[in-house]
Amino acid sequence: MNGYKKLFYGVLATVIAISLTACGSGNNNASTPSAAGNSGKAPASEEGSAPAADGKKVTIEYWHTYSDQEEKALIEEIKPLFEKENPGIELKLTRMPYEGLKEQVIAGVAGDAAPDLMRMDIIWVPEFAKMGALQDVSKLDGFDELKASVFESLMATNFYNGGYYGVPVNTNTKIAIYNKAIMDEIGLTEAPKTIEELVSAAKLAVGKGKKGGIGVSGANTWGALPYFWTLGGSMTNEDYSKVEGYLNSPESVKALETIVQWNNDGLVIPTILGGEPGTWDGMKNSEYLMIDDGPWFYSILMNEKDSAFKPMEHTVRGLIPAGPGGSRSVVGGEDLVMFANSKHPVEAWVFAKWMLKDEPQKIMSKLGLIPANKAAANDPAFLEVPFVSEYVKQLETALPRTPIPQWGEMEGIVNLAFEKAVRGELSAQKALDEAAKNIEAILKN
Repeated sequence: MNGYKKLFYGVLATVIAISLTACGSGNNNASTPSAAGNSGKAPASEEGSAPAADGKKVTIEYWHTYSDQEEKALIEEIKPLFEKENPGIELKLTRMPYEGLKEQVIAGVAGDAAPDLMRMDIIWVPEFAKMGALQDVSKLDGFDELKASVFESLMATNFYNGGYYGVPVNTNTKIAIYNKAIMDEIGLTEAPKTIEELVSAAKLAVGKGKKGGIGVSGANTWGALPYFWTLGGSMTNEDYSKVEGYLNSPESVKALETIVQWNNDGLVIPTILGGEPGTWDGMKNSEYLMIDDGPWFYSILMNEKDSAFKPMEHTVRGLIPAGPGGSRSVVGGEDLVMFANSKHPVEAWVFAKWMLKDEPQKIMSKLGLIPANKAAANDPAFLEVPFVSEYVKQLETALPRTPIPQWGEMEGIVNLAFEKAVRGELSAQKALDEAAKNIEAILKN
């Protein structure tokens, strides 16, 4: 095992708490401050990093939630490299605790005390953009080239009201993970490539007494959206402005009905409604044919001492099996945003663009953060890590959770609709009709 792999495996587990939070199923509802800065538009200035006229360096502050090992790389590698390449700019790094962070950011914006930049949970960006707290970077020098260099689905998490209010700095997603022992037992020689193949395999596994074959981990957006989208369902129109006719379209209704039928037929793992065993235990104990999860499944379990379960040996990885909507998964991660009240927007934009370059992205990828930059994500050294390639491939077709300021409320409504349908309390049609109506109401606010 080379040094790169050892570093990856040894430290990725330390970032999981943050990664799981970034991928999780909710964001706190917060009131909009009355004084949230300016219009959110940054001056379209030319890039520059020369010292100020008096010879002093310009200092820009960067708030982040990196882990211990990530912060070490930020201080010892990222900061000196950036300052060497941009001698007129000094980078001030401020690590923030995730708990209560959203409230701190709101207070900082309202009190004109926000930093220049921040590494922000992707599900927060549209909400802060609506407050007027963030700069619209889409009209700044070099944006089009930067946009073309990153995964499209990741850039979409920064979209609001026709502009982009940040850039993706790292990401994650979920892939299909299969129990190899069960595959051998049912005669499956490779990971299913289509939904039809997955359903057939699930029936064989359940017929052998297994507790589930299709890994819908919960009746909620994080758990169900990969299957809902893959089956042809949709949440909104292309610019995220309309739900009626999309969330409750015939295709969406059929997608949810299919998930409900799978569950009724006993093909879905019981965690869809909070049942046991948990996804990892079901996989480790050879009770579940398939689950879906992020790269932390491997990074954590590969570092479990004295465990009989060896994830690289005992599982087979694949993309989410393709259906009418393609092979879809859900995007997680963080975006790099610039605050509207930044005193140094030109220099802040220099740093934001620089962090998306190949070298900084590769530095942070050694710590397990999947790069947003497509070239860095496909770097041969990064792809040598044995479980990474499937995640990078899945990102090409993964979708963002709806990037709108009202996502927190919308998510709660969709979660309730999915659960009511799966529990049989409402038909899929009625559940989605009700959800679409309620979400349309909040979109008008």
